[in-house]
This record gives sequence, structure tokens and C-alpha cells, in this order.
Amino acid sequence: MLDLNYVRENLDAVKTALANRHFSLETLERFAELDVERRSVISESDAVNQARNAASKEIGDLMKAGKKDEAEARKAEVAGLKDKQAELDKRRDEAESAMREILTNLPNVPADDVPVGKDESANVEIRKWGEPRVFDFEPKDHVDLAEALGILDTERAAKISGARFAILNGAGARLERALINFMLDVHTTQHEYTETLPPFMVNRTSLFGTGQLPKFADDLFHVRDEREFALIPTAEVPVTNYFAGEILDSSDLPKYYTAYTPCFRSEAGSYGRDTRGLIRQHQFEKVELIKLTAPDESEREHERLTADAEKILQLLGLPYRTVVLSTGDMGFSAKKTYDIEVWLPSQKTYREISSCSNCGDFQSRRMNLRFRRSGGGKPEFVHTLNGSGLAVGRTWVAIIENYQNEDGTIEIPEVLHPYMNGLTKIA
Repeated sequence: MLDLNYVRENLDAVKTALANRHFSLETLERFAELDVERRSVISESDAVNQARNAASKEIGDLMKAGKKDEAEARKAEVAGLKDKQAELDKRRDEAESAMREILTNLPNVPADDVPVGKDESANVEIRKWGEPRVFDFEPKDHVDLAEALGILDTERAAKISGARFAILNGAGARLERALINFMLDVHTTQHEYTETLPPFMVNRTSLFGTGQLPKFADDLFHVRDEREFALIPTAEVPVTNYFAGEILDSSDLPKYYTAYTPCFRSEAGSYGRDTRGLIRQHQFEKVELIKLTAPDESEREHERLTADAEKILQLLGLPYRTVVLSTGDMGFSAKKTYDIEVWLPSQKTYREISSCSNCGDFQSRRMNLRFRRSGGGKPEFVHTLNGSGLAVGRTWVAIIENYQNEDGTIEIPEVLHPYMNGLTKIA
């Protein structure tokens, strides 16, 4: 959430930033109207308060002078001022509450170096790694390959659950598990993350903290009971909220966490996109990376987090490119995002496999997560960062497609051999 005072004092700059995100400015106009009303009410309340103080002094002087009747008459004259001030204070509180409600629905302000654009067409490629394989046959997509091998079953998954679910069998299930363990091992032994296993259901307060509520309620799977739980759309929600409402010591920062979880998304509004295979599912698995940092460290840590996610693809030998997202393609809570896109031979293009975002103090302000620097001083908001390290299902897809043979068999990347119980090829 944006800081109320910052928005009030920098309204034109915020309007420009949110216009670059193609966000309607009507709510900001209402914010400005409420701010004018609030200032007017405060000014009027101050005047009433001054009048009450002056009357109290006058009444006191009259009482000291023995002019009780005059004092009582004066009390009657100013009796309504107390009620008037209470009414004005209520109007002030209502205006501030409405302003804060508007802030809960405003996206983050992009960093200065984020490219301005309306959508993904304005994203800027910043680097590539690896060369896409040149096949001497026409490569198949992961669905045709995996179903022929008996390691993927979408038809029976649809019978059991519905569209956008999948069943992995045999070596396919083993490969998914191998990827999870491999990613966690790399991040915990090479990249200094602490592994954590959070709840897979969260409350509304946590969803508000990371920005899923109130704006994106339709994207969630909600549990229908009085506790109002929702299934997590990403481990970002429970892990980033770990220290919500607390004040950390600066010596505790930065904190690095990695978590494997299933993720659940309704994919509201995305029907018709990537309906075939494992690219866009209602349930999928992900290894998430979370960082909590001091403000002056977050940009450097953002670069490191992105490199940590890229390292997984390098070790797997999967070609990828990294792009910085434009203002029109960024997520709600992010101030800057790098997307890592892996090469898919069947589509002859790069597809997103990780989004690595620096959210600044946007999420920590919503969850009241702060830290205090050594030597004391006023608590400051922590900066939060997150990224997929990686989306497991999409990594599975990339391996199936990039390591396919003409006979339909799949080679297993060498780094995964220890996790596959000696299996080097899926046949």
C-alpha cells in the first residue's frame, strides 16, 4: 500500500506513475476531493477547539470573580461547541478512512528505470543464456510426448476434477519430485536460503498483506466456512507474512526463505489461454524465493534473487532470456519485475517460468512489517522481494520438450540423475 502522506504530497507524480500503469485516475481524483474535505474539516475543528479553550478560560475567570450567573450563561452559549467538534472529528475520520480504502486498491508506483508501455510488447530483454537446440526432426509439444509415454494424463484428471488439472504418473511424477528436491537443494546449499514449509491455506489478513485482497478476490479459491480461508495462490503469501505486525532488528536482515508449495489459482478471465497441457493450471507446484531486506539493500538483493532463479535453468541446460517488465505488464504489488522466460521448442518462443519482483515497502506497509536500525531510531518498513525459483510444472514442460528424442524418449538432465534413482531416460 502506498503511504497516505506520500500520495497527498506527491499527487501529480503518483497520477503520472499510475497513468503509466494504465490505471484509472478517477479514484485519485476522489482521493484529492477527500483530502480537501479532510483539511477543511480539520481547520474548522481547530477553530472550534480554540473557541472552546477561550470560552473555558473566560468561564474560569468569571467563576474566580464570583460571577457565577454570568459563568453559567456563558457555559450555555458554548455547550454546543463540544458536540460540533465531535461531529467534525467524525467527518475527519470518515474522510481518512475513505482515503485509506482508496489506497488499498492502488497498485505500487513503478521504479524510475522501469520501461513505460501498455503491455508485454514494451518489455525489454536484458540478457539471454544458452542457444535453443536445433532439431533434425519436428519437435513435439509436451502433451503429445508425455501422453505417449504414459507419464501425463489430462483426460482422467478432467474426469476427477475438471479442466486445467493434470495427473503425472511413473517417471513423470518422479521427475516433478526430482525437480522440487533439486531446486530446494540448490537454493539452500548454494544460495543461502532457509527452507520453510508454510500452510497451504491463509486468512484474509495475510491475503491483504501481500496485495491479493481486496482487488483480486476472484483469482482465489475460497474455503466456504466462517473462517474465510483461501488456498494459497503462491508461497509468497504465507512466507512474506511470516513476520507481519513485528519489528525486526536490522541485524536480522536480510532474511532469505525458500518454500515448496502447491499453488491454486482460479485463472479468472484467462479462459482460452494455454488450455492445452501444463502451462496454465488451477493447481501447480512451485519453489518460491522470498527476501526481506533493508530499503538500501533491496535493489541489489533483487538482482541476486533473479540470478538465483536463473541458476536453476543454467544447471538444467535450458535456454532462457530475462526481460524487465514494462509499467503496463507489472503485477499489482511490484515496483520492478524481471521475468525469466524459458525456450519451448514446440512453440518456438520463450515462455515465462519465473517472475522476480521487488515490492519495496508496498507489502510491508499493508502488513505493518518493520525493522529498527542499530542504535535505535524510528522503525522503518522492510522491503519485500519474491520470485519463483522455479515454477516446477513449467520446468517439467521445458525438460520434456528440450530433451526429446526423435523416437519420443526423453533424456534426463545430468544434474537430476541422483534424484531419479538412476533413471537417465524416460522411455
